[in-house]
Amino acid sequence: MRILFIGDIMGKPGRKAVSALLPGLRAEYKPDIVIANAENLAHGKGVTEKTLQEITSAGVDFCTSGNHILSKGETQELLSKQNSIVLRPANYPPQVSGRGYTLVPVGSRQLLIINLMGRVLMKEHLDCPFRAFDEILKTVKNKDIAGIFVDFHAEATSEKNVFGLYADGRASAVVGTHTHIQTSDDHILPKGTAYITDVGMTGLKHSSVGVDYESILPSFLYQTPPKHEIPENGLVVFHAVVIDIDPNTQRATSIERIRKDIEV
Repeated sequence: MRILFIGDIMGKPGRKAVSALLPGLRAEYKPDIVIANAENLAHGKGVTEKTLQEITSAGVDFCTSGNHILSKGETQELLSKQNSIVLRPANYPPQVSGRGYTLVPVGSRQLLIINLMGRVLMKEHLDCPFRAFDEILKTVKNKDIAGIFVDFHAEATSEKNVFGLYADGRASAVVGTHTHIQTSDDHILPKGTAYITDVGMTGLKHSSVGVDYESILPSFLYQTPPKHEIPENGLVVFHAVVIDIDPNTQRATSIERIRKDIEV
């Protein structure tokens, strides 16, 4: 089973890059499923039906998210749909709309996709992602699963590293998101889990993690509240990973980083 996962898609420039590059990447890598982190899809915060349709039309099959997923008013209704292809972190309170994990058919097999959010240096006060992961595995232990994919949306590299090792041998892949900076530590952990601390983002390259540099600069110079501006055009960096999983063992056999620049 081959998974192509796209890092946080940041606003219109990110969506344009996905539309331009993904068809070719699907032809080149032939993934069985394409997953993307969509929490920044709509102008950097949240997701809407329109922006979701834009990336699914380009070839994205399923979406994970993070701390910005509830930023748009319509998102709760979107998450609540029975056939929603967007997850919110599973360690949110259970009363929050949507779901944090699901089984997705991939050919004749099933892939378990789990979305979790870290707690270190994050302002949200969520349940423990480590224990949430354990409880999810208990829930699906009698299911016929070919692979287990985890998007761990977190700030601290230490928390991501420790979670990866905690899940090693139980998850097929643990990919970090949220910081928007691609790390170079993609590897297979000792017990067979593919791991990377952060996949990176798909957004404006010369920016403050996808936001216009000049709108953010005053907050560093003068400690004034930052503005959140994302130009519609510019040089975009596209970050992703391709992961191969042996469905007979649920172990990963390879993980490869993708990084491409494109003018949109």
